[in-house]
Amino acid sequence: MNTKQRLMWNALAGLVGAVTALLAAKLVSKAWELTTGDVPPKPNDPEVPLHRAVGWAVASGVGIGVAQLLTNRLAARQWDRYLARSARDSSAR
Repeated sequence: MNTKQRLMWNALAGLVGAVTALLAAKLVSKAWELTTGDVPPKPNDPEVPLHRAVGWAVASGVGIGVAQLLTNRLAARQWDRYLARSARDSSAR
């Protein structure tokens, strides 16, 4: 991969990662609400019981992490296909 392609990939991966994190955070929050019947706790609030704060931290961390992993793998696969197509098109000229 040349420098231009690497920069394009880094920009794409950053954008995809940011959008994925935002969407996954919203989905995890909704899942928490559906599961517990309460809004997600504020983990740094001293009035929130430790077990709820830890539960929320684990749920949100795992949910966002898995979503980013899956999205990045999909983006990487698509990027590899794009590079392969570009290489075929360049050699055909």
